[in-house]
Amino acid sequence: MKRLAAIAAAMMLSACTPLLVQQAGAPPAGFSGPRVEGDAFISFDGARLGLTRWETAGQPRAVVVALHGMNDYANAFHLAAPHWAQNGVTTYAIDQRGFGRSPNRGVWGGDELMVEDLRTLTTVARIRHPGVPIIVAGESMGGAVAIKAFASDRPPAADRVILMAPAVWGWSNQPLPYKTMLWMAAHFTAGKVYEPPRWLTKRVKPTDNREELIAMGRDPLMTWGARSDALYGLVGLMDEAWKSTGRIQVPVLYIYGANDQIIPKEPSFEAAMRLKPTDRSAFYAKGWHLMTRDHQGPVVWDDLLSFILDPAAPLPSGAPRIPGSPTLPNAPIAADAAARAAPGL
Repeated sequence: MKRLAAIAAAMMLSACTPLLVQQAGAPPAGFSGPRVEGDAFISFDGARLGLTRWETAGQPRAVVVALHGMNDYANAFHLAAPHWAQNGVTTYAIDQRGFGRSPNRGVWGGDELMVEDLRTLTTVARIRHPGVPIIVAGESMGGAVAIKAFASDRPPAADRVILMAPAVWGWSNQPLPYKTMLWMAAHFTAGKVYEPPRWLTKRVKPTDNREELIAMGRDPLMTWGARSDALYGLVGLMDEAWKSTGRIQVPVLYIYGANDQIIPKEPSFEAAMRLKPTDRSAFYAKGWHLMTRDHQGPVVWDDLLSFILDPAAPLPSGAPRIPGSPTLPNAPIAADAAARAAPGL
């Protein structure tokens, strides 16, 4: 039996298909360096990534570099960013590699490549706006990319970071059947695109904003389904993010919604528990996964704006801290009182 098992294992390994991950390219001849060019961001290797800007009139009070979630693109910030622009904040949102208008759509961009794009964009933003605070805001997968970047030996040139329901549901906390099925799918059907079954999409919602869900479903730049090797890469990134929140050195605001059906509470709370006592977190009783696009989105826009402009200021909503997190209170009243006093959360 041991011999048969060894033979079977060898056969399985020999049948494995390579996992496809994007690699940095060589800058073209005459490359003039990273830059913003219309609706594109030219990254460190010359790759042309989709870019959407919401610019305030005159000199900005702060600049946000925004990272979207899995299968989304820069339009993820189309509701919050105009509000911020009206209040003196300019936002640069890119389509990360493999998503939206960026190259090799559907192919996993790779952790290191996405982190390097973030480092490059924050540096470009710093050069374009000298003396202005730079804030990175990452939603879901974008939050995981931000965590990995800021926990590294070469953090982005930014002053603080916002983590919006960051993707922290990795190998360490997914059920064994999930992990096993994903490993097998990625290693034997790497290029196959898997789409969630219809019954699941009806039961699991990323937001309570039905109009926004309909608009997303009609948007040709959204991605539906994912290659199995892209999902495998995402879970690896999520695992690193879950472990690394405590290594972020700049001020952090970590937000999470009680109705999130995408990233479970347990790993989210555990990741928040690793934050520094001087960081901030906010728990929204009426929040879902895409919190800036929920019906209560304006409440979140204003909280994020407050942190963008002044990381020490109480959040306007008075939202309580994430349970178990060591973070500062968000208002000059006790967290449990804030929860009772803020029925709109």
